[in-house]
This record gives sequence, C-alpha cells and structure tokens, in this order.
Amino acid sequence: MRILGNILLGVWLILFGLRGLLGLQFQYDHYVISGLAVIAGILFILRR
Repeated sequence: MRILGNILLGVWLILFGLRGLLGLQFQYDHYVISGLAVIAGILFILRR
C-alpha cells in the first residue's frame, strides 16, 4: 500500500505542476487532481 501511495502522490505532483506551468487543462481536471490527492492522503495515513 505504501508504494501505491507514493505512485499516486507522484502522479498528483506531476499533474499539478504541469497544470500550473503549462496551463494544461482537460475535462474534469479539478476532479481528477483532487481525487488523486485524497486517495494518496488516505493511503499515507493508513500506512502509519
């Protein structure tokens, strides 16, 4: 579960960074990015 949390966090950071730097947008991007953040956060909390 730790590895999955790290992967999701990495994906979230990359998407969030690209969205800010390049103005990258796609349909429902705020839902996808928010969902990834919530899932990664839950997995990190469960890891402890």
